[in-house]
Amino acid sequence: MPGEPQAVLITGLFGTGKSSVAIEMADVLEKRELPYAIVDLDWLCWGWAGAEGAEHRMMLANLVPVVANYLEAGVRYFIFARSIRTAEEIESLRSALSMPLVVVELIVPLSEIERRLAPDVTATRQEDLRDARAWVEEGGGFGLADLSVQNDRPVRAVASDILGRLGWDEV
Repeated sequence: MPGEPQAVLITGLFGTGKSSVAIEMADVLEKRELPYAIVDLDWLCWGWAGAEGAEHRMMLANLVPVVANYLEAGVRYFIFARSIRTAEEIESLRSALSMPLVVVELIVPLSEIERRLAPDVTATRQEDLRDARAWVEEGGGFGLADLSVQNDRPVRAVASDILGRLGWDEV
């Protein structure tokens, strides 16, 4: 049984495959019978409060009891997914967690993101595509991670690569 809890945040532009890679990582941990939790942080703050930063603050407030519940249940590996824009957001996430956090940025060319998101007819996905383009133009959300990983391979290969870099494949 693993010891101290550990966490990873899979981040990157909208459409880089954060959720897919996180799910694949969880599948590997489950097959190895390791106690894990996967949390798409977007679901902890999906709403609109109107104020600048309110969404991020809501996510943090909701995350603390969720993590506590998982810890109480015996979870030791946490996989989080969310697009993070600033170093301050990462630091506030680290402060809210009671464990070490490694931030992994998925790298995908904008042309591939456009290919992935453009066919989706939902308004939210079109907004994600617009936001991804804006982030690239502004340079937001880049260079904030502890590790950068190209997501240009099969999802299982990317997930295994990340687990190896984290040392979670040796547990």
